[in-house]
Amino acid sequence: MARDEGRGRGRGRGGDREDRDEFVDKLVAINRVAKVVKGGKNFGFAALVVVGDQKGRVGFGKGKAREVPEAIRKASQEAKRNLVRVPLREGRTLHHDVQGRWGAGKVVLRAAPAGTGIIAGGPMRAIFETLGVQDVVAKSIGTSNPYNMVRATVDALKNQTSPRSIASKRGKKVSDILSRRVGGGESTPADAA
Repeated sequence: MARDEGRGRGRGRGGDREDRDEFVDKLVAINRVAKVVKGGKNFGFAALVVVGDQKGRVGFGKGKAREVPEAIRKASQEAKRNLVRVPLREGRTLHHDVQGRWGAGKVVLRAAPAGTGIIAGGPMRAIFETLGVQDVVAKSIGTSNPYNMVRATVDALKNQTSPRSIASKRGKKVSDILSRRVGGGESTPADAA
């Protein structure tokens, strides 16, 4: 009960501590936007925020308000509502290479060996850091618009599948699927899908 009372008091930081322990949020982009009205211009701010638990869940959100902190708060709330679970290999990298697309934005994500680190730029790096990926190579092709890059990256991550889910769909054991990937040297698209 005490927790609910702390959150209901207002916009204080008392109730947000538990959320901050669970989720990590990163501000990707902030724009000043203007609405032209009869008396002049009304200025506001639009924020793009990525939120994740660093254990395989990530989401993004947009928020608009007259003040920057309020726009960031709205964006992070929307991001927490739109979380996506992504299966990770050994909790550090992707299971297989994947492509994603949104509008003019196209991204290519590749699994990487241990010690590679996050080789990705800007908005994609924020997604991988909040997702909990430690080794990945990513390339953005096309637009550099952060909104489209984030959406394309999330689209690619939604197409990520684990050997366990593939084994259950095919009615096989996980060891049968993994033995072909490890034993064959190079993985083929049929093994990854």
